[in-house]
Amino acid sequence: MPDLTADTTQTLTIVRLGQRGDGISNSATGTIFVPFTLPGETVTALVNGDRGWLESITTASPERKTPECPLFMRCGGCVAQHMGERIYAGWKQQNLADTFERTGLSVAIAPMIAAHGEGRRRATFHARMVGSELATRDVEVGFMAARSHEIVAVDACPVLSPGMRDAPKLARALAGLFRAAGKPLDIQITASEAGFDVDIRGHGPAGEKLRMILGEAARRLDLARLSLHGDIIVERRPPQQRMGKAMVTPGPGGFLQATALGEDSIAQVLRAAMPKAKRIADLFAGCGPFAIRLAEMADVHAVESDKPAMQALDRAFRNTQGLRRITTETRDLFRRPLLEPELNAFDAIVLDPPRAGAEAQVRWLAESKVPVIAYVSCDAASFARDAKVLVAGGYALDSVTPVDQFRYSGHIELVGIFRKGKQKK
Repeated sequence: MPDLTADTTQTLTIVRLGQRGDGISNSATGTIFVPFTLPGETVTALVNGDRGWLESITTASPERKTPECPLFMRCGGCVAQHMGERIYAGWKQQNLADTFERTGLSVAIAPMIAAHGEGRRRATFHARMVGSELATRDVEVGFMAARSHEIVAVDACPVLSPGMRDAPKLARALAGLFRAAGKPLDIQITASEAGFDVDIRGHGPAGEKLRMILGEAARRLDLARLSLHGDIIVERRPPQQRMGKAMVTPGPGGFLQATALGEDSIAQVLRAAMPKAKRIADLFAGCGPFAIRLAEMADVHAVESDKPAMQALDRAFRNTQGLRRITTETRDLFRRPLLEPELNAFDAIVLDPPRAGAEAQVRWLAESKVPVIAYVSCDAASFARDAKVLVAGGYALDSVTPVDQFRYSGHIELVGIFRKGKQKK
């Protein structure tokens, strides 16, 4: 919270929601953003500049609901637990529409797919050591507070899947093993078919003594796998994930869609967009969640810079019946994008780049003759930038489908379908 010396208490009327879920009031002094408020509400807030902190609600919106979590408004993971379903879905769809309008992109946005399912199968817990003397040093473990580096201790989280129920307790147990180092840690815990898969970052390489301590802890805590900065300390059981017909063991700390239902929902949109494709390229393929499902209907060439991910996909393919051919290529698509002649060998392209988008690859795609491009994105702004390049190259943006895996957050996935030479109606 900022310096309160300039704060004033004001009564505000909230007129709309902002990009981050804050309520927006148009006051005499300008626009004021007040978190955890809804359109139509009259509230009292402590105001400093353009920020307000909710003190009380005079008139509540009928769309307001009771939050599921007692840590809501303290923990920074959720911003929308107070929103009813209708206003929540409308807010997320409007965020996309506003982003596209600002960038001059015209597209029909399909209804949002609710893909929270059983909940998130992965979470990163933050651990901070408090105190300079080892004998009195304490360990704080939890999630970050909103717009802060403060740790909020978490015993349970309603957005996590049932398989992640014991993850907060596990994170605390593991953090305690690093008390002597005194370094901040990020503890990534993933629920797998074989139990917890844990990757710890922030400590640096482990010496022989620490490796022995961690190996014993993995046995005592019954972990499937424990790694430090991607270096496997012990793998007691392969931490497999079901992806379509296959069982895949991602590399330690490797990318994974947030929810199982989200992954499957995106794959269904992809399959529906290219029903006649015989040869598909899956770019930024990760360990193959889409490649495997697409291989039920076509040959797939998967490209990814992460070599362990490509090895995991290849192993899964060779151990799974009922798939067409999957080939893999380890390649940095930011530095060495597929060129036009390579792209033209495919009937369809799928790409799922990181948040920064795929500007270098998209420029070559815009020059290609590939009939269908399906772009999976976790960032509407970089998607809109890349989409404009494809449209300028003769592609029509047929549709955008939002997929909501990150319930109660401002985050949204989307799938954009582009078709070469199609005239928009």
